[in-house]
Amino acid sequence: MTAAASLFALFVAVGVTACGVSTTSVTEQEFANELAIPPLAKSDVEDGVRTFDLTARKGSTDFPGQDEPTETWGFNGAFLGPTLRAERGEKIAVDVENDLSEPTSVHWHGMHLPAEMDGGPHQMIEPGETWTPHWRIDQPAATLWYHPHPHGETESHVYKGLAGMVILDDDASAEADLPDEYGVDDLPLIVQDKKLSDGQLELTHDGAEPGMLGDTVMVNGTIGAVQEVSTEKVRLRLLNGSTARTYAFEFPDRSMDLIAGDGGFLAEPAKVNRLRLAPGERAEVVVDFTRGETVRMRSAEVDLGGVAVPTTMGGNDSFDVLEFRAADELKPSPGPAWQTSEHAEDDALDEAEVAKTRKFELEEREINGERMDMGRIDEVVQVGDTEVWEVRSNQPIPHSFHIHDVQFEVLDVDGEAPPVEMSGRKDTIYLEPNRDYRLLMRFEDFTNPHLPYMYHCHMLLHEDEGMMGQFVVIDPDQEDEVGVPPASEGGGHEH
Repeated sequence: MTAAASLFALFVAVGVTACGVSTTSVTEQEFANELAIPPLAKSDVEDGVRTFDLTARKGSTDFPGQDEPTETWGFNGAFLGPTLRAERGEKIAVDVENDLSEPTSVHWHGMHLPAEMDGGPHQMIEPGETWTPHWRIDQPAATLWYHPHPHGETESHVYKGLAGMVILDDDASAEADLPDEYGVDDLPLIVQDKKLSDGQLELTHDGAEPGMLGDTVMVNGTIGAVQEVSTEKVRLRLLNGSTARTYAFEFPDRSMDLIAGDGGFLAEPAKVNRLRLAPGERAEVVVDFTRGETVRMRSAEVDLGGVAVPTTMGGNDSFDVLEFRAADELKPSPGPAWQTSEHAEDDALDEAEVAKTRKFELEEREINGERMDMGRIDEVVQVGDTEVWEVRSNQPIPHSFHIHDVQFEVLDVDGEAPPVEMSGRKDTIYLEPNRDYRLLMRFEDFTNPHLPYMYHCHMLLHEDEGMMGQFVVIDPDQEDEVGVPPASEGGGHEH
């Protein structure tokens, strides 16, 4: 079904959903299963390089309420993958083995790194092969993630279970007054929705926008998840790992301290009652608990902006996500507070240094009127330049926008200062229809006139159907070399 036909179907659906009841309702779960915590990935350090091992493989997972094991994919296991952790300044490498029967890739979402290490659709890993990207971590402490990025197949590979978190540390995070015991009071939370039919994951393409919304929500692969709380404060590293659904996380009786977005700490903690995250977005919050209480984190009805029929896009859905059970005695917790990193001055962006402004319009699975073409370079960027990208969605359906390699700051939305939820560094942003977003970024360190980075909608069906473009970062003397090599070729250098 074309995007235009899908949009027509949405307007037809208005009559069906006029009562306000969502057509994508989430099934209520019994909260009785211990929250799975992804293990920290093991690594070896040799000659100053920390090396991790990841293997993409098929497996099976026992989800509650199913009569048989569910076929799933995972890294180093049956479903999802371990958490990679590294410090700013470290040199790292990842041996990625593909034990699947089809090609895949692994993209390091939110990471600043050379294009040939980015893991986009130009760095495919054939079955039985191993790919070893390597780079030096040079960005602030943040919660990132990794997932496949094969052109036309990203939605399917992520949906089956190929995803995991990356935690970066730096001098500011090491000294921060924050909960920091991984898996105890510092929790990675990969939130996803799925549809299970006859015990198996089902991914349908029936023209729904912005893609299939599942009726079963899980956290770290756990349905009806429960987390025991032993401290007064708990840090939640929230990742929307869904392929299409946007969430509005909240606690019904308390606020949260928002401490970080996609790319690292905010200037200071900010009290928020609700936090909207589109697919691919992350945020870190600190939540206070009282001894002996049981409380659930929810996803409330989500404001999707001026979309055509919110009820068909999950806008009216509200459901519990995760239950917390506090012990009768809780250990005291620090903060939240942190100092400025020693790298802050070098990391800072300055709008006065903008060398170029680019415009991007999303509509009909196209960006600026073009669908993705692996052989076409859409934008050429000069290394060292600071730019503003003006981004707009012209359709009344949900879109998000992700840029590889850089973290940006949101300067304004329709000329107004962005809400606190958009402060700090970001790499993915939800686009409300017919609003203008101005994003400030700087392109540093790495050049390659042949191998591009991507920018695209992170509603993965939209990405797979062509809502993606390519850009290269070059030295001024490389302009005549710009072009995409055959997929089997590579190369490149650090500037």
